[in-house]
Amino acid sequence: MAYELLKHYGPQIDSLSELCISHDQIPQELYTKHEVKRGLRDISGQGVLAGLTEIGEIKAYDIVDGNMVPTEGQLFYRGHEIKDLVRGFMADERQGFDEITYLLLFGELPNMLQLNEFRTMMRDFTQLPKHFVRDIIMKVPTKDVMNILARSVLTLYGYDPNPDDTSIPNVLRQCLELIARFPMIAVYGYQAHQYYDYGNSFYVHNPKPEYGVAENILHMLREDSQFTALEARILDLALVLHMEHGGGNNSTFTTHVVSSSGTDTYSAVAASLGSLKGPRHGGANVKVTMMFDDMKLHIRDWTDEDEIRDYLKRILNREAFDRSGLIYGMGHAVYSLSDPRADIFRSFVRKLSDAKGEHQAFELYERVERLAPKVIAEERRMYKGVSANVDFYSGFVYELLGLPPELYTPIFAIARIVGWSAHRIEELISNGKIIRPAYKAVGEKKEYVPLKERR
Repeated sequence: MAYELLKHYGPQIDSLSELCISHDQIPQELYTKHEVKRGLRDISGQGVLAGLTEIGEIKAYDIVDGNMVPTEGQLFYRGHEIKDLVRGFMADERQGFDEITYLLLFGELPNMLQLNEFRTMMRDFTQLPKHFVRDIIMKVPTKDVMNILARSVLTLYGYDPNPDDTSIPNVLRQCLELIARFPMIAVYGYQAHQYYDYGNSFYVHNPKPEYGVAENILHMLREDSQFTALEARILDLALVLHMEHGGGNNSTFTTHVVSSSGTDTYSAVAASLGSLKGPRHGGANVKVTMMFDDMKLHIRDWTDEDEIRDYLKRILNREAFDRSGLIYGMGHAVYSLSDPRADIFRSFVRKLSDAKGEHQAFELYERVERLAPKVIAEERRMYKGVSANVDFYSGFVYELLGLPPELYTPIFAIARIVGWSAHRIEELISNGKIIRPAYKAVGEKKEYVPLKERR
């Protein structure tokens, strides 16, 4: 039916689209004339101050004599530097997801008793409503797992006995349930897609209460449920590094904007999922792996730096890969000298690539990371430094773990729902105004023409 309508109305839609383009294309010079900070950022990359938060902080520069001086990037969760947090749970050879979730939500690190009680509660919240997998996930499968997540979140509203109550205890309960349920929804959604769209075997493993989140993802995803300790630790690390990134990133800002209207938790989280799905935000790591796949096909010698430089130049000149002119995984809206998440990832990715027999591929990533900023500086006018961001290595990690590309962005969501939850609660507690920035109208004023006189 939809196809027949599209076939019938296609020419008319094309014509109407031309009207949209002719009337909605605002001249670029007007943005400069009216001093509009597009993307809510100035030319140096500094964001427009839109709010205050105690949850996450990004530090990428110092102010010296009134000037911004780039520094090595730092990321703080509730005042704790991310490198210290990672060093803590990695040194103990334990999973960090629950501990860092507790920190972001409640503002302090838990002691052993608090952590164990929290883990028990989160495992109890994991269970989905009866028949939810059959009726919601299996009956309407789709190749886009992010859409399955969003649809499932909105459907869970109907299972909630008190969905519109925005009191903090109720919102916290809703957020904890969503955090606990996201891994099941994502993995089961992927399995349903594989079964219905490709005819692959459909198996549903229940999560194990003794497993952490990363362990359960691997357990539920793999047919034999087998994984190594190194695999689980690195996936857990990836989740922790993606949990939070300040209030200004696109999806978290969406959480603040939508929450400020007073709407329910399910609507706020669904809106944030829609933001994260975009290739300019959560979908970037998929683009990195696709770019490297193309690079491996077109570079004969992965150790030849001149050949690598030539390929990177062709990307920038829109002559290679997707012709976008972008070297994916390089550069960040805030960081300039380094992204601390990429720095942390690098050493662990080396261990995983060695374990998987992919050391040569890892060395190619290292060469591109080193050469790309130099090539970009030669080919582009730069206002700040360029370095590898977390997406540069995360897609490679997921590839080494054998995770399907359809789950790359959903895994980001499984982590970032923690940050969204913390920011939603902060927005509601701070009781701020509804967020409404200004847009200046630049269209010309027109006289009304009666219908019979229009041409």
